Amino acid sequence: MTPVLKHDLIVTIVRKGYAEQIVRASKEAGAEGATIFFGRGTGIHEQKKLLGIPIEPEKEIVFTVITTDKTEKVLQAITKAGELEKPATGISFVIELKQVVGVVHLLKSQVPEGRGT
Repeated sequence: MTPVLKHDLIVTIVRKGYAEQIVRASKEAGAEGATIFFGRGTGIHEQKKLLGIPIEPEKEIVFTVITTDKTEKVLQAITKAGELEKPATGISFVIELKQVVGVVHLLKSQVPEGRGT
């Protein structure tokens, strides 16, 4: 029987230029990698205008899929690297994942030697 690993998705939204240090800290804390998306948006402290036109600052969104046993350690590393305890630096949150495919290498590492394919 194939072991079932539980996963979480850590979503981190930070100002442009911070995603690489978020990914680096995540990997050092046990994540295998991350995906970076680019977006726009404002937080409560970022509502600025230029000539009366609202400006939406560029953001980087980092998706990190992680086994639940590593979630807390990785989230702490992200919080520190992104200085997320300071105002207007970003946000990070965790979503429980019901099912994940494409992580066969993780499953194989959980099967005792001589068992599995």
